[in-house]
Amino acid sequence: MNVMHGEYKMPGGKLVVADLDVDGGLLRSPRISGDFFLEPDEALEAINAALDGLPAALEARDIAARVERGLPPSTVMLGVSAEAVAIAVRRAVTRASGWRDHEWRLVREGPQDPALHMALDQVLAEEVGAGRRPPTLRVWEWASPAVIIGSFQSLRNEVDAEGAARHGVRVVRRISGGGAMFVEPGNTITYSLYAPESLVAGMSFAESYAFLDDWVLGALGELGITTWYQPLNDIASDQGKIGGAAQKRLAAGAVLHHVTMAYDIDAGKMLQVLRIGREKLSGKGIASANKRVDPLRRQTGLSREEIIERMIGHFRGRYGLVPGRIEDGELRAAEKLAAEKFETAEWTARVP
Repeated sequence: MNVMHGEYKMPGGKLVVADLDVDGGLLRSPRISGDFFLEPDEALEAINAALDGLPAALEARDIAARVERGLPPSTVMLGVSAEAVAIAVRRAVTRASGWRDHEWRLVREGPQDPALHMALDQVLAEEVGAGRRPPTLRVWEWASPAVIIGSFQSLRNEVDAEGAARHGVRVVRRISGGGAMFVEPGNTITYSLYAPESLVAGMSFAESYAFLDDWVLGALGELGITTWYQPLNDIASDQGKIGGAAQKRLAAGAVLHHVTMAYDIDAGKMLQVLRIGREKLSGKGIASANKRVDPLRRQTGLSREEIIERMIGHFRGRYGLVPGRIEDGELRAAEKLAAEKFETAEWTARVP
């Protein structure tokens, strides 16, 4: 038998732990535990009984369905769900790693050109996948205003070229999917996580989004902001959207996950640069734009620097974090990639 251990912290909920054996391709002797709340007491044994004997290759949704059917009537689950149990089981079976199984590095350097940021994302993720760099949290600083469009977005449908040129806004395309981001130095908080795929093993793409940003929700909660993940990739509060995430799984065996949050916003300029913003706002204008995106500056009254420091401190306390830097070889590789790919019209307009 192979003894396996998996952990999953349900976003906004509690830690769920799965210890189990696999014998002949079946789950055996499953033991679910955690700091969640569950009534009646017999529900825990019912969960274990529902898991025992299931095929180890089942997907999380199928495991969750079996757990749901095995629960006693009127079961109350707080901080835990059948889906969370299923993900913990899948993480055990796939031998997923936990956050604290890694020594995380912090990279925070001076302002960079938008195209170089895109290249650094690819290079650093590939380095983590190759095992040459530890998992890393990188906080960005922008050297100039930019629109960052998703890998599959149409350039002309998303960006007003005249408006961008008038405001000196660079347009670059990233390697991850998702929507366009309008960024200005000092008005946004952007970070990337570069992690081995083992960290999100046993999860779907949708599940991994909330999992990788749960620490941010905790950090914002300490600042007095109640936030949640709005599927698929938005960080939202009752005052409006705060930010959005995008993700790319690289063939090298790494996950690139990056997020941009609004610290402040020039809604008038954004509406002159982004076409899609006009459609979403249905002609309601700047007031509606400000309502849809509620910046952290207004919600906290804190400086951008203080918010970033509080976020970094929260990550450090939760997962551990040591100072790091972009190595000379990584920077040279990123500069070459920026020149040959991310600064070229062929890449930027690959979806015209």
